[in-house]
Amino acid sequence: MAVLNYILGMGSSVVMPIIITVLGLILGEKFSKAFRAGLTIGIGFIGINLVVGLMGQYITPATQAMVARFGLNLEVIDVGWPVSSSIAFATNIVPFVFITCFVINIIMLAFNWTKTLDIDIWNYWHFILTGSLIQYMTGSMIWGIIGSGITFIIIVKFADMTAPLVQDYFGLPGISLPHTETVSWAPIFILLDKVYDKIPGLRSVNLDGEAISEKLGFLGEPMILGVILGAAIGVMAGEDLAGVVTIAVNMAAVMFILPRMVSILMEGLMPLSEDAKNFMNKRFPGKEVYIGLDAAVATGSPMVISSALIMIPITLLLSFILPGNKVMPLVDFSTIPFFMIWPVVASKGNLLRALISGTLMMICILYIATDLAPTVTTIAKSVDFAFPEGAKYVSSLDIGAHLVPYVIAKIISIFA
Repeated sequence: MAVLNYILGMGSSVVMPIIITVLGLILGEKFSKAFRAGLTIGIGFIGINLVVGLMGQYITPATQAMVARFGLNLEVIDVGWPVSSSIAFATNIVPFVFITCFVINIIMLAFNWTKTLDIDIWNYWHFILTGSLIQYMTGSMIWGIIGSGITFIIIVKFADMTAPLVQDYFGLPGISLPHTETVSWAPIFILLDKVYDKIPGLRSVNLDGEAISEKLGFLGEPMILGVILGAAIGVMAGEDLAGVVTIAVNMAAVMFILPRMVSILMEGLMPLSEDAKNFMNKRFPGKEVYIGLDAAVATGSPMVISSALIMIPITLLLSFILPGNKVMPLVDFSTIPFFMIWPVVASKGNLLRALISGTLMMICILYIATDLAPTVTTIAKSVDFAFPEGAKYVSSLDIGAHLVPYVIAKIISIFA
């Protein structure tokens, strides 16, 4: 466990190149080609993380200023996904969940029960989180491991089902996204989009990226939208002119640079994807395999980022007006692009529909994060997490986004 935690502690940008290099060698690549692909993917992830971090660097203080400006005072503090993952990795269920999920994936591939080979080992913390929640709810590690396994099966099946949409919308051939806090919502939003098609008025509105660009011209370019949305956030945060301009320019940079970082990552992935297809065709003719990756590869879409920036003030408003919500959103605003992937994809890039779906999702996320706060707080105390000053309870928007783990944990806690 100590060795595993040491490796994972280096982060996805280090873990992924190692995994990709080893996988490339297994698929028959020369070491030089496999290592280059792995290193390129690692560089891509570093670039994505840097850009997302840039967004958080300016958005988090702005949202904290909004919280203070509008007088929000809620008792559950959003400590962000990095703390959530650290809490999960600090529990004693870690090695058992890793082995369970890996074995399940191999068995499912061997028996044609899935097409997804989930190489996103870093984000196995999602399944560990499921097990940790169940373990603390029921007092049983066995039930925690079972719950993690069930969650893994559901998520890879969702990844299979949605892979064609991912590949078509984002231009990511051979890729699926078994990312728990994103793909958990995909079936709901796909169904909702069919509902929108039956609503008079709404069904005829199509605000997709191309339509916006055509109607707005220069103002519809992604980096210009970044300037506009960043400036709006700065104004709502009560920033002075310099602060507004700084946020605006940096959001323009996010909109401009992030798609290019995803392109670098894809440069490393394409050889691996082709080798995986050739490997499977030689040994299992006609069998298709998807490479399961972190949903970060989909956050470079201008429509995803644009809708995410708009969702920031909407989320703050929801946290204030929703009866029973106790979560004060703070740190996890930079993860909203991840949450908005499926509202955007399911609506085929229709901004209005994406924002309606995103609002419904954020309502659910806030309530789930509120409900899980006592359990998350208990786990955090057990692993000696350093609580923010004055915090009674901790949770996060990211934890609230783990819909499938939440449902599985609730069901098992009732019957275990």
